[in-house]
Amino acid sequence: MSQIPVFYVIGHPLGHSMSPFIHRQLFSLQKHNAEYRIKDIEPQNLESQLNALLKKTSGINVTIPYKQAVIEYLDGLRGRAEQYRSVNTIKICQDGYFGYNTDADGFLLALSGGGIQLQGRIVLLGCGGVGRTFACEAALAGCSIVNAVRDCSLEHAEKLRSYVLDIAPGTDYSITTPDGLEGEYELLINATPVGMYPNCDEMPVSASSLTRIAAVFDAVYNPVETTLLRCAKSNGVRVLGGMSMLVWQAAAAHTIWYGAHFDDGDIAQLIEETAWKMQRHFAQ
Repeated sequence: MSQIPVFYVIGHPLGHSMSPFIHRQLFSLQKHNAEYRIKDIEPQNLESQLNALLKKTSGINVTIPYKQAVIEYLDGLRGRAEQYRSVNTIKICQDGYFGYNTDADGFLLALSGGGIQLQGRIVLLGCGGVGRTFACEAALAGCSIVNAVRDCSLEHAEKLRSYVLDIAPGTDYSITTPDGLEGEYELLINATPVGMYPNCDEMPVSASSLTRIAAVFDAVYNPVETTLLRCAKSNGVRVLGGMSMLVWQAAAAHTIWYGAHFDDGDIAQLIEETAWKMQRHFAQ
């Protein structure tokens, strides 16, 4: 009998990760017999433990803080991972170990499923790792970008702006602070952790800013409905939470690993199931 393939998610600290639940459900949808495990690796052990893992696993998901750190241990990068220099999925092949990035896939598929178009004038809150993905995808889609960051992050925002302009020259890209937002926008994207559990009452922008925005996507997925989303919804704004992106980027990893294809309805149901599962856990 052949050995059951085993997949892992690595990061530190991992805490209560939803990845095992999501990926096990995705394997079940495909009737793909496999295991999925958590591997919390402390930074000083990354080289030894990752190299050992690569030799015995069928695939790996990578989360904070190792999306850049794993690159030096791989044989190459593919697709957006090469463009963004960020890896969240590792595929094990006969000719080596290759890094991919499905964050962009998850983002775009989530927007599409939520009926939100990536177009026109957008606000991007934050300039960290996932913010880079959002900024690049918005620029490649032809959007005009206003990157709103705190004063202490202005230097990092300038670096992100330069990076984006290298990828999509001519992009209308300006930088401001959340208090400096002016005019109307088609979409606001929150790429900051503001509003994440346990600080659920916080908002990254003022409520008054949300009266001039058509749609809001919040990458935070815990809680499922952040204060930002709840406030935007009360103003008649179309809203979408980060849980949809979390599930879609996981599904994209399965496509990379073994060619899986998922029905939109199945993914929509899994998004609801994952939200229920997470809410039940944190209500305990």
